[in-house]
Amino acid sequence: MEHGSTAPPTLHDVAREAGVSVATASRALNGSARNVRSENARRVRAAAAKLNYEPHLSAQAIAKGSTRTVALVVRDVADPYFSSIAAGVAQAAEAAGLIVTMAVADGSSERELEIVRTLRGQRPQVIIVAGSRVEGAGTRGALIEELEAYRTAGGRVVMISQRDLPFGTVAVDNHGGARDLARALLEAGYRRFAVLHAPGSLRTSRERHDGFRAGLRSWPGAGPAGVAEPVAVETAFTRAGGYDAARRLVERGIEDVEAVFAVNDVMAIGAMTAFRDAGVIPGADIAVAGFDDIPSALDVVPALTSVAVPLREAGLSAMRLALTDEADAPDVRLAARVVLRESTPPRQAGRR
Repeated sequence: MEHGSTAPPTLHDVAREAGVSVATASRALNGSARNVRSENARRVRAAAAKLNYEPHLSAQAIAKGSTRTVALVVRDVADPYFSSIAAGVAQAAEAAGLIVTMAVADGSSERELEIVRTLRGQRPQVIIVAGSRVEGAGTRGALIEELEAYRTAGGRVVMISQRDLPFGTVAVDNHGGARDLARALLEAGYRRFAVLHAPGSLRTSRERHDGFRAGLRSWPGAGPAGVAEPVAVETAFTRAGGYDAARRLVERGIEDVEAVFAVNDVMAIGAMTAFRDAGVIPGADIAVAGFDDIPSALDVVPALTSVAVPLREAGLSAMRLALTDEADAPDVRLAARVVLRESTPPRQAGRR
């Protein structure tokens, strides 16, 4: 800070002066220095004395860990995707002596913002926000402001989603996984596809839809004489959405569709039920694939082809990122892997 400035020094100023992260500075000053290297603690105290910094009471409360909690905010409690992430968060939190609390935004960006505002008053040590970012929701700026204020007070913020907000992020390679799935289905003999997807504002759906189309376009036989653009059916990012989209696809006619890609597994499972209800047998009359490889992908009949995402590892990685002392720790990007099962058997020549 400049000498003579009338603005009181902040925790950010102390951290910058000491060359450490805000979280490290907070722990060093507020009675939770057991995980701070002695050299860093000494530099933080020296910086605070130089700047005449006085810790804010809310920062003290967070750093001292009065609640000893990690707050996990998810978009949908019914989707097994989030329960797998929560299991990883809980495992890492337990190892750190923390307790996980979970709040559900129910797919609403406005509700997500309201939850984060409430959580700030409860003073958890970590806030993890999991779920696809939604473009055009109108809450992005306010959410950043709330999370920045919480972080300035000594808390840690990690996102499990796309790299959209200025916080540490654990991201899944949605585009690459869907591209690889398209290529795997092409190699299995499929040439005519439909994609069941959510609105384009939901970035997870858009990345997977775009990746799948990129995989089709990169195939040597793509074009008028080979692989056509897939039929696209927009629906909700849920099991019910998958059911409705498959029902509409059957009503439209599926003579020109050999395989259906639903952009998540719960949608694919809903689609399989709709096909069966319409007398169309998944894995025999039509192939079906999903994305995420949730546990129930193995329980349906036929077993569902999917793109495996290390969801538990996503939760573990988010906690590791939250607890690191590095100010600019790199984001974590998790690879996705295609798993072919009975719902997409190799397509024989002459088969519809």
